This record gives sequence, structure tokens and C-alpha cells, in this order.
Amino acid sequence: MTTLELILDQLIARVPGGIGRYTRELARHLVTTAPPEGEVEGIVSAISGDRVREIEARVPGLARIRRLPLERRLLARAWELGLPPEPGGHGSVHGTSLLAPLRERRTASGRRRVVVATIHDVVPWSHPETLTPRGVGWHRAMAERAQRFADAVVVPSHAVAAGLAEILDFGDRIRVVPGAASNDLVLPVDHDARAAALRLPERFVLAVGTLEPRKGLRHLIEAFARPEAPDVPLLIAGPSGWGGIDVAAMAAAEGVPTGRVRALGHVSEEDLAVLYDRATAFVMPSLAEGFGLPVVEAFVHGTPVVHSDAPALDEVAGGAGLRVTLAGPDGYATRLAQAVGQVVDDPALAARLASLGRDRATAFDWSKSASRVWALHRELGAS
Repeated sequence: MTTLELILDQLIARVPGGIGRYTRELARHLVTTAPPEGEVEGIVSAISGDRVREIEARVPGLARIRRLPLERRLLARAWELGLPPEPGGHGSVHGTSLLAPLRERRTASGRRRVVVATIHDVVPWSHPETLTPRGVGWHRAMAERAQRFADAVVVPSHAVAAGLAEILDFGDRIRVVPGAASNDLVLPVDHDARAAALRLPERFVLAVGTLEPRKGLRHLIEAFARPEAPDVPLLIAGPSGWGGIDVAAMAAAEGVPTGRVRALGHVSEEDLAVLYDRATAFVMPSLAEGFGLPVVEAFVHGTPVVHSDAPALDEVAGGAGLRVTLAGPDGYATRLAQAVGQVVDDPALAARLASLGRDRATAFDWSKSASRVWALHRELGAS
């Protein structure tokens, strides 16, 4: 039996964010694409039995879930220092982030055990000011450990692969495995009732993401104070992160009329599907990304997309969205306002972008991505 020991701890993080969604979907599809002799074992920090059952419900089909003896914060610190605990099994280890046992590891017979880590972006190096100092230090330290000990490093885009290659020498160990939209993100049968509960206007612009500095929300809110912006509300869906991103306070400071910009907080998958489906346009103004999953999700729902020219967003959009340059003489917020206004006020442009987006979404498939991970571990195990 071939066992893949999958680190699932991001699922129980305070703010799982995009990496949490990545972890859940990859785990589900690793289970469903496992070879006949393969199984997936979940590895988590010291969590309660209720949290274990929560993970089992979200990722059905795991062979087992193994709990390590340290809670999440201490586990992150121990692995940063190259200390135990080890997952304890006998299979390959796959970290869905840099939270992985990156040290020399051997089986009882002395054979070196395979460990793969995932680096989702190069933000700790390219935009450290958008993260906490502790977050920057931890990610940089773990990436250096990955350089020394990881058999391979998975990244979600060629943009991250190129950026990472300029920072650390991984040789040929970097592998690109993109994400995709979740199969759960489908329009529910009670979509009208959900739209009413969310108080959705007939036309609106949608942004999705954890509220944190690198998401560019300050620029987007500023854009909606510009005369070039369309006369429709802006709805922002996503949990609070860090950095004091207070949507209402930002809107008030920019002189945006009360109610024109509204933060929805964390929303369910069902509500998120309704938001994508009913949005007049979707905008992703991020200063930096490693992949940009919401762009793909909007594409799936046929929602026209406006996005920044952050390299990963350019790559994922593949020309199917309206691109806004981050750098320029007239201000990013002004360019955002103009681009969003173009899409909202030009039905022909919106229809063309919607069609291009649906086609582009077919390039991303979780089953194919999971199969790549299985193939990677077979290759590493055979070497």
C-alpha cells in the first residue's frame, strides 16, 4: 500500500483563506484519484476530536487522520527549527503549504523519506510590507529549509516558479500544479432566497478575498470615489485578515456615500456562488498573488473579470479578463475605476469577457492537478 501523508492543518487555521480552500480541494481529489494501491492519510496538529470529525466531513475518504502532539502555533515553530514531531507514518509527506517537516528524514530501514512542500507565492520577498513581520520571517525561514530538504516544491503558477527561482536555487525541483474552482461552488436551488438575505442589488461589482493589505482593497475603494467609477455598489466578500482593513472606515475616508461599498464578511460556498452568478462584474485588484483562484471562480460563473497585472493574475486570466496595470502615471485607483466602468457600462464588452472567461476556466481541473501530485510522488519514490 502506498500512503501519502497529507498535511491538512490549514483547514483548521483561524483564517484558512485561499490556502485552506486549496488544501481542501487538493485533499478531496487526491482521495478520488488515488491509484488502486494508494491511500491518503491526513496529518494535523493537536486538535480536538470535534475538529477531526469536521475535517473528515470536509474531506471524505481519508484512510485516517493522525494528530501530532503539538498545537498549531508550536508545531509551526518546531518545524521552523527543524525539530520533531514527525508525522509518524511510512509514506511520502506532502505539505499543502510550507508547514511541513523539512529536515533529514529516514525510514526504519534507513531509506530517505520523500517530503514535498508547497510555496503559494513570493509575497514574503516581493511585498513584505503587506505581511506581518513574523509571517515574513517564518515563510522565509521555511523556504530556506525547503531549499535544503524538500525533494520537490509545488507552486501554483509559472509566475511563482519564475519569481522563486530568482530568490532560492531549487534547481529542477520546482513543479507547477495549479488550482481550480471547487465543484461545491454551484448555484443553489434557493438562490433567490439567498440573494434576498444578502440584500443583493440588481447590479453590483464584486470583490472576493481575505481583508489584508496585499489584496489592493484600499485602491479599489478609492476607485469607487472617482468620477470614472460606475454608479453601482461594490460588495466585498471575505473574512477579516490583518492590517486593519476596515472597509466602512476606508469608504468614509474617501467620501464614498454610505452603503455604496459593503463588506459581507465570510460567506458560505452557496452564498458565494450566488454572488458570482449575480455580479455585474468581478474585480481582483491585488498587488501580488500566487494564483488568484477567485478569477477562475468568476470565469466559471460567466462573470466578466477586471484584474491587476500582477504576473500570476495575468497568467491565470490568460487574456480573458480586462487587465489594469499597477504602475502608471495617473494612479492605480483611477485606472481601476475606468476599467470597471468600461465593463459595467458596455454590455458587448461584458458579454465578450464572460464568453472568454468560461472558455479559460476549462484549463483548470482539480482531478488533473491531483493526478500530477500522485505522479510526482511516484517519481520521487522511484528515484
